[in-house]
Amino acid sequence: MASTNDLKNGLVLNLDGDLWSVVEFQHVKPGKGGAFVRTTLKNVLSGKVVDKTFNAGTKVETATVDKRTMQYLYLDGEDFVFMDLDTFEQITVPGVTVGENANYLLTEAEATVATHEGVPLYIELPTSVFLLVTYTEPGLQGDRSTGGTKPATVETGATVNVPLFITTGEKIKVDTRDGRYLGRS
Repeated sequence: MASTNDLKNGLVLNLDGDLWSVVEFQHVKPGKGGAFVRTTLKNVLSGKVVDKTFNAGTKVETATVDKRTMQYLYLDGEDFVFMDLDTFEQITVPGVTVGENANYLLTEAEATVATHEGVPLYIELPTSVFLLVTYTEPGLQGDRSTGGTKPATVETGATVNVPLFITTGEKIKVDTRDGRYLGRS
């Protein structure tokens, strides 16, 4: 248990059986009436964002979320198998939990896996990764870096919009948050 006075960004709360991460908080002390804390909370599992207000000093239940750097080993059906780099213990993360991150996840890549009571909640990838372009239409004479874009398939199977001058076999840098092309390696 913690008080609303102890809230900080990233803290995970257990409210009504759901896990909520504190995205933003603000202590408000109006001229009239009691102080309160205005928060923006994000559901850890669904990603839903809500605003919630607590009276100052109210007790809230915190949840222990264990974040560890793990290495992605292989795909087991729909599930992803990760290995803890410290203990070499393996953990299976459901494909639903990995979600869109699968588009940028290579074998032996490192990711942060967050668990609560042994249940995987989500994974965090580095903000950018280098991926090999496995197929893209050939460029034409006169293609320039300031021109348009074309789709390219990368080694994970994802499609990324790249500049016209990118060719099959090149390594490109991709933003894992939104799938944007960031440059060549």
